[in-house]
Order: sequence, then structure tokens, then C-alpha cells
Amino acid sequence: MGLFSKLFGKKEKQDLAVLIQQGAIILDVRTPQEFKSGHIPGAMNIPVQQLNQQLHRLKKDKVIITCCASGARSAMARSILKQAGFPEVYNGGSWMSLRNQIR
Repeated sequence: MGLFSKLFGKKEKQDLAVLIQQGAIILDVRTPQEFKSGHIPGAMNIPVQQLNQQLHRLKKDKVIITCCASGARSAMARSILKQAGFPEVYNGGSWMSLRNQIR
């Protein structure tokens, strides 16, 4: 596993579109203002700064795919969720890139 993969939480290439079709939650961790300016339909918005206080809104038995503007905050969110005991969390990177992958 390369350094980039370790930093951004990607092990092996996952088909995120399939995970979403199977019920994965898309968690957009940008600010509400950023989210309002454009997002993936059906995505949940919890800013990364509020994630620890909002963990109760998420279910540990669901696959979660995080996204943000560039991939940095979504990597932080993935780490927070993994440390909180969420077993299956993927960093989807930027929301626009993720949106293009799942179309």
C-alpha cells in the first residue's frame, strides 16, 4: 500500500457505485453552504467539524462513503468514523468526482 493510499484511506479499488446501489450512505462533510451550492442527491450533510457530535445520526451497520470538496476533509472524516467503531468506511474523495463515478 502506497503512502497516498495510507493517507487517504484507500486500500484496494472499491466499486463505489455498487456499494451505493447496495445501500451505502454518502456522507458529505463540507459546510452547509458548500453543500447547498451542489451535492449528490440523497447525500447526508454533516460538516467534519461537527462529526463527533453527530455520530448518533449514523448507523454502524451501514457502509459509509465520505466526500468533500477535494478529498482531504473526507479522509479526516473516514478516520474519525473508523476510530468511533464504524467498520466499513470509504473515502470517496471530492463530491464531483464521486458523482461522476456513480452516474
